[in-house]
Amino acid sequence: MMMAAVRKSTNWFAIGITAAVVVVVLVVGGVVWFANSQATSPGTLPQSSAVNTETGAISVGAGEKTVDTYVDFMCPICNQFEQSYGPTLDQLVADNEITLNVHPISILDRASQGTQYSTRSANAAYCVAVDDASNIPAFVKAMYAQQPTENTSGLDNAALASIATSAGASDAVTSCIDDGTYSKFVTAMTQKTPVQPGQSGIATPTIAVDGTVLSNQSDLTGDPQKDIVGRLNG
Repeated sequence: MMMAAVRKSTNWFAIGITAAVVVVVLVVGGVVWFANSQATSPGTLPQSSAVNTETGAISVGAGEKTVDTYVDFMCPICNQFEQSYGPTLDQLVADNEITLNVHPISILDRASQGTQYSTRSANAAYCVAVDDASNIPAFVKAMYAQQPTENTSGLDNAALASIATSAGASDAVTSCIDDGTYSKFVTAMTQKTPVQPGQSGIATPTIAVDGTVLSNQSDLTGDPQKDIVGRLNG
């Protein structure tokens, strides 16, 4: 008695459904990856020889040693730091002893009634740096001279552009400021701010002397000769 061979038919419907599921998973995964990459992307990079696009530093001077300042233009303590330490830092730059790396960051947007003043003002600093980085010292000083108080709306874009041009920048910065060209870059660089010793989160001002991050609580005494010059020469 001959036995008929059993033939298995291919279930093309099931294979088609499986393939479709794989495609959907890949598409969803791609969308999630793209959304995450967009959220963490630094956006448009400020192209200037004075700007380090990896750290966000705007360099002033060309000294061998470094002082890094991480500042939020709405931070009143940053303004106090500028008044106390700024003249000494300016002299160290002028004497070619340091490169001053200014990091404009944004941690106080919550204190500007929804106008994102910290981000807008930091963006303006990069606009000035790209236009002509030699105007950054004058711009920073002018920003502190007209610093708005916390929990106000801050300066509008027209005022930021006026400060920038008064510091020597060209009119080209106006559109850069209005467009928020480097806003995403500001956000990305803010996340790279080093945490001070003993702290759990970033704060402003944060100061680093030759790469060593100082503590606002114990290392900044108000004496720039001791806190900055002494460490540079120590």
